[in-house]
Amino acid sequence: MKTDNDKNQKTVNEGDNQSQNLEQKETKKQQTPQKNESKPEKQTASHQPQTEKNGQWYVVHTYSGHENKAAEALQQRVETMNLKEKIFEVIVPMRNVVLVRHGKKQESKEKIFPGYILVRMILDDESWLAVRTTPGVTAFVGMGNKPTAISPKEVEAIMRFSKLESPKFKTKYTKGEAVKIIDGPFADFLGTIEAIDDERGKVKVLISIFGRETPVELDFLQVAKL
Repeated sequence: MKTDNDKNQKTVNEGDNQSQNLEQKETKKQQTPQKNESKPEKQTASHQPQTEKNGQWYVVHTYSGHENKAAEALQQRVETMNLKEKIFEVIVPMRNVVLVRHGKKQESKEKIFPGYILVRMILDDESWLAVRTTPGVTAFVGMGNKPTAISPKEVEAIMRFSKLESPKFKTKYTKGEAVKIIDGPFADFLGTIEAIDDERGKVKVLISIFGRETPVELDFLQVAKL
């Protein structure tokens, strides 16, 4: 026969069990992720960095003397392989120079970086393979096997240098070389080149006058190699 004390003890135990069950349900509820939580937004083309959409500049090594051929071949591959959205520009950096040959000035173009071309592109497996397998191309310039993009500041400097308005003079004269003056008041004098000014197209020549070496400044066209 159960006493009043036994009944009270049973009631207390049942209350404790109910409290424990409620606590366990609450804890499980907190640990279960809510179904209506928002997922991370997937990155789309509109979220790509501006430099990625426009591509970056890479330096590509070519066989010496084959820069123009390699650039033309790559441009043709871009057309045939439909890579216009990945490879945007291919250039051979050039600058204007004035060559002095046989006493005459001839304006010409000179490669700034012989053996290299610049390519603006979005680099991935497909575009890398297209460039790397172009005839005349030997490698990308970079650390190890990874092509390294050059900075916008470097690109700007190269472009600015290639568009200089004043053409540079270029001659094969060297300091200390013996030359003959062919024009001007000192025509037919022999002398030695003391200094060369490519910016102005001038040379300073030491000639012997009255037994003394005297420097005279002459135009490239006024001297000739012996």
